[in-house]
Amino acid sequence: MEIISVIPRGYCAGVVRAIRIARETVQKYPGQPVTMLGMIVHNRFVVEACRALGIQFVEDPAKTRLELLDEVKEGVVIFTAHGVSDAVRRKAEAKGLTVVDATCKDVTKTHELVRRHASSGDVIYIGKKRHPESEGTVSLSDRVHLVTSIEEAEELPPLENVLITCQTTLSLLDTAEIIAACRKKYPDAVIAEEICTATRIRQEAVMALENVDLLIVVGDRRSNNSGQLKAIGLSHGIPHALLIDSEEDLREEDIRGYERIAVTSGSSTPNLLTAGVIQALQHYAETGELVTKKISITQIL
Repeated sequence: MEIISVIPRGYCAGVVRAIRIARETVQKYPGQPVTMLGMIVHNRFVVEACRALGIQFVEDPAKTRLELLDEVKEGVVIFTAHGVSDAVRRKAEAKGLTVVDATCKDVTKTHELVRRHASSGDVIYIGKKRHPESEGTVSLSDRVHLVTSIEEAEELPPLENVLITCQTTLSLLDTAEIIAACRKKYPDAVIAEEICTATRIRQEAVMALENVDLLIVVGDRRSNNSGQLKAIGLSHGIPHALLIDSEEDLREEDIRGYERIAVTSGSSTPNLLTAGVIQALQHYAETGELVTKKISITQIL
């Protein structure tokens, strides 16, 4: 059995920055309640490590960030790397909360682009329903139209001075298909494809894999970019793919019999988790025995 460590993988710059901001905020405001509005990133180990620092979280998939803010009564509120709408910022300030912004710089760039264009035209935003990044961007203006599929693109009403942009963590291939459908309906539209570099190069690395019979993606099931890596692997000829949280999820029956196993991870996955999976697989390849260890939260951040 050969184990292939896909490069690049793991934390992107935006996630590193968000985690740094979270740690610094706890140190800067001792004795004050610090609350994260949603998950800092979509990885349960990172969330638990932040809780160990004393950070509280308000999270409910059925609620918007604006609604979640009702649960933050005092102290410091941290906006996650996914970004928030202007209405959320105004509400937090009106409540007298101390605001700390950990929005990814790539998301901020998209927000600026959308605000600028929506003042004089319509924006088609390709993204995922109920994803916090999409929520924050679409809420910037009533001239922003969320599109999640080719079918939805075809059902759009007449629009003027159209800009087409997208969520930063989407599949390159799926996004290109939806952009083409939008462009067919609005041939004069301006395209500003905003998939971030970290997402792009991780997807391209998976696309470049050859003669791999199993792809293991280490990442949280709520992580869009991790799920995209699995889907892209399967669509590019890799016959089998797994999405696992950590080495704790490895099962011998899932890896037995494969000759070439590639391992990658989403951009919100701690490198410690991916390294643990690779080490467990290498040990299994050498000895035929699968040995995994329990993850220590204290080592995550």
